[in-house]
Amino acid sequence: MSTYDVVILGGGPGGYNAAIRAGQLGLKAACVEGRSTLGGTCLNVGCMPSKALLHASELYDAAMGAEFANLGIEVKPTLNLAQMMKQKDESVSGLTKGIEFLFRKNKVDWIKGWGHIDGPGKVTVTDSAGSKTELSAKDIIIATGSEPTPLPGVDIDNKRILDSTGALSLAEVPKHLVVIGAGVIGLELGSVWRRLGAQVTVVEFLDRICPGVDGEAGKTLQRSLTKQGISFKLSSKVTSATTSANGVQLSVEPAAGGTAELLEADYVLVAIGRRPYTQGLGLENVGLATDKRGMLANKGHRTEAAGVWVIGDVTSGPMLAHKAEDEAMACVEQIVGKAGEVNYDLIPNVIYTRPELASVGKTEEQLKAEGRAYKVGKFPFTANSRAKINHETEGFAKVLADERTDEILGVHLVGPSVSEMIGEYCVAMEFSASAEDIALTCHPHPTRSEALRQAAMNVEGMATQM
Repeated sequence: MSTYDVVILGGGPGGYNAAIRAGQLGLKAACVEGRSTLGGTCLNVGCMPSKALLHASELYDAAMGAEFANLGIEVKPTLNLAQMMKQKDESVSGLTKGIEFLFRKNKVDWIKGWGHIDGPGKVTVTDSAGSKTELSAKDIIIATGSEPTPLPGVDIDNKRILDSTGALSLAEVPKHLVVIGAGVIGLELGSVWRRLGAQVTVVEFLDRICPGVDGEAGKTLQRSLTKQGISFKLSSKVTSATTSANGVQLSVEPAAGGTAELLEADYVLVAIGRRPYTQGLGLENVGLATDKRGMLANKGHRTEAAGVWVIGDVTSGPMLAHKAEDEAMACVEQIVGKAGEVNYDLIPNVIYTRPELASVGKTEEQLKAEGRAYKVGKFPFTANSRAKINHETEGFAKVLADERTDEILGVHLVGPSVSEMIGEYCVAMEFSASAEDIALTCHPHPTRSEALRQAAMNVEGMATQM
């Protein structure tokens, strides 16, 4: 039996960051991961490969359409999908190898296989050949992540009916792709294949896309995606799917009940969300049980079992890689006696479509439900000089501030590169900044970031560029 200070189950953003931080803080750490590469869903079949395809498809679409021609660039591109997938895989491989290097640098052991908790401080790892390795540790961190949520009546085979992993590695551009679910994954991957030439229809049970985001921001993004050719069937549900050698026939009904219609597609992407991966971990051997969603409860990342911690998608909070990273740092720091903590009110959310949607803090709907008095400052990208010169004028910046104190309560951005800009407001809100603080801060000209300042200025109706 190998003895460690801490054993981490899972090598995704939560797990590998926890392992690296443990090594930095002098702990003898082991990370248990059964994939052939580190990085979890995010690096291997999630965040990173999807961004590679988003970037490539945006360039292809720009070259194919009016965007390049308007700039005086005359080309006739040919899609080489195999090469597009190859460069995606090469980029992912480089990132996963980078984590292996960081493990070696920080003296973290990667135990290859699937972990099972056998009792307090005991983990058995079974590798792909069936060989078992026994580990002991004072502390165990569960960071096993999540998996796609299945949809009753629609069986995923990753041939015609795909989950997100299958949709990242198609060998051909679909003629008609039906996406079930208008959340982040569905919209991002749907937009990839739309730009590459597919007809895309998104079916969503709710009456809006992007549930949970600011309502105005969600409607703005939907209008933009509709203009790009994505069709939406809202307030609708898929009740069954029949596959054939050439495609899929879906039965779609109104969410409130009614007459079904049939949709024909050659591929279907099921993207209705993700569920915690907690089955088969041996939780019962330390007296733990999940809720009906499969989630583990925590209090400051501690479970009810002594010496067992939980971070990332397997516990409460948004299923986001950067949330898992924050929890990893805080969890390990608590293990060594430091005061690690996570501010769950200020975890940013991004949808990497074009335009992008990025937000942090409260939505208008949440503030109204709380009965909190607030002020709104908005600034459209049509009035931003850099966005206008780059022909990227869709969207806006919106700042919500407390009516009395002027403290920034929420920020919602739809527009070009807003995923890179939301961090400014994350920092500002972490220090309880007021809208005036941003309004008085000089921003470089000409940049898209000036829209952030102008929106803050307009909380008091003082924007100067509109």
